[in-house]
Amino acid sequence: MTATAPAQGPHTGAAQAGERPAGAGRPAGAPADLVYVVDDDEELCLSLAWLLESVHIRTRCFTDADSFLAAFDAERPACLVLDVRMPGTGGFRVQELLNSRDAVLPVVFVSAHGDIAMSVRALQRGAVDFLEKPYDPQRMLDVVQEALRTAGRRYARRAERQAVERRLSRLSPREREILRRVIAGEPSKLIARGLGISLKTVDAHRARIREKTSADTLGALIGDMMRCGLGQSEG
Repeated sequence: MTATAPAQGPHTGAAQAGERPAGAGRPAGAPADLVYVVDDDEELCLSLAWLLESVHIRTRCFTDADSFLAAFDAERPACLVLDVRMPGTGGFRVQELLNSRDAVLPVVFVSAHGDIAMSVRALQRGAVDFLEKPYDPQRMLDVVQEALRTAGRRYARRAERQAVERRLSRLSPREREILRRVIAGEPSKLIARGLGISLKTVDAHRARIREKTSADTLGALIGDMMRCGLGQSEG
């Protein structure tokens, strides 16, 4: 169930008609601008929505986890404020499901019954913070704003990685093999000997790799890959 706060402005409650597309007009790495709130206490959801709206942060509130999971847009930079204990699907199960989807949105857990073990479990599985209810409003604002900044950086890194992956997807298996050997530090003569082809053929493949990936040099392409954590995937 979606709990929608009274519509006082475009930032509050469920997504409004005409809402701008995800990431539209946002510089890469800029803070995200959406907070999902998932808590079976509807009054708390709406109270938090009003708090965030007071500093112009858009929210979408849900009183059950399944509704959130159905509506969650993995492509839109956002963070999540998530209650631990809820009927049906609980907060830790939501975290597991998001991790299984490789979701990058930062998760802030809240609980009226939290303890150290619960907090450690949440943080070890990737949560960025754990707040006990009732939480201090300014503390919540500080945590959410930092989570939104983290979201902006995470989504920017993911977008950069996906862009490099698209460039690499244009390569043939032979070109991928040659690139893997270049990354491993093999000179062209050694690559030619290892693959049983001529040096001229290796050089032609290297040129096609640069052309297909729109890279000025193979060194620049490898730098892009390493920065995105893709260098080892070619091994």
